[in-house]
Amino acid sequence: MCYKPLLFKLFFLTSLIILLISCNDSNLNKTKPFVSLEINHILLDSTINIRAIEIKNNKVYNASSTGLIYSFDINSPKLIKQQQYSSSEDSIDYPNFRSLAITKDHIFAISIANPALLFKDGKVVFREVHEKVFYDSMHFWNDNEGIVVGDFTDNCINILITRDGGNIWKKVDCNKLNSIKDGEGFFAASDTNISVVGENIWLASGGINSRVYYSNNKGKDWKVIETPIIQGQSTTGIFSIDFYDKKNGFAIGGDYTKPLINSSNKIRTSDGGLTWNAVAENENPGYRSCVQYVPNSKGLGLVSLGFNGIDYSSDAGDSWTNLSSEGYYSFRFYNDSIAYAAGNGKISKLHFK
Repeated sequence: MCYKPLLFKLFFLTSLIILLISCNDSNLNKTKPFVSLEINHILLDSTINIRAIEIKNNKVYNASSTGLIYSFDINSPKLIKQQQYSSSEDSIDYPNFRSLAITKDHIFAISIANPALLFKDGKVVFREVHEKVFYDSMHFWNDNEGIVVGDFTDNCINILITRDGGNIWKKVDCNKLNSIKDGEGFFAASDTNISVVGENIWLASGGINSRVYYSNNKGKDWKVIETPIIQGQSTTGIFSIDFYDKKNGFAIGGDYTKPLINSSNKIRTSDGGLTWNAVAENENPGYRSCVQYVPNSKGLGLVSLGFNGIDYSSDAGDSWTNLSSEGYYSFRFYNDSIAYAAGNGKISKLHFK
């Protein structure tokens, strides 16, 4: 008789542990969803147009179409600094920036169109003159190794890589890029058609052909992968790509001249980008220029935005909720509920709740 209470307690504790483990397991594929969005404008200026934004060491950096680099500390956002970039050697007073990268000690930006000027801390370190030159996006693996991707010229897409901290940039040999297609380009809409996880990198092309270029060794070797994204016109394709980890990635785009089209504009991979499937077919959002995974969301949280709205998914992109009709071009998360966005005439703080 004296053992029954002890046996009962052991049974109760065992059952409680099993129940707790079961509850935790049931939550592995769930993330707390956002239900609202608070927007606070940091800078409103009708003369600015920003498509490149980065966050580093509690500072937000923005590169504008008039060669200005805006920066501010997250704790004092109203104290915005401006640095004007120019190149007297090229008679360029206001380079049009759509790509930006921040390393530990340096700021990089590259201008679109001819001539292409790549700046490191305000000094031109790479220059290219070509009637069709157009560089679209930039990213760094680490403080020494970085990459820039550009449109099709001379029978090849343009990929620049640095291995020395951004002083010397060299083009990837076109022979390393199989099945190049004429007219293939990249969109300079949000500086997000490059995604990096570890040594892996994915580049998302767009236009008449819209594919994914993949390297698992920091751009030394490449594989080109077909996608089911809408394509065939110069205005269609992937505009933005993001990977949560080495396996799970998402890409979004559409046709920016027909932003309401919402079929074949959202695609997802779970095998590291080797295969892609369309999701949320014939469901909003339509065209979007930027997509980012929500940090710490187990790959389930996604936010996308474009010039006509901001949308959120809590199920890896299967369904979406519109949170705002306010338009932006690009954004970056600071943490799992705060992001900073930029667009035509504004820089804003986004608080997801």
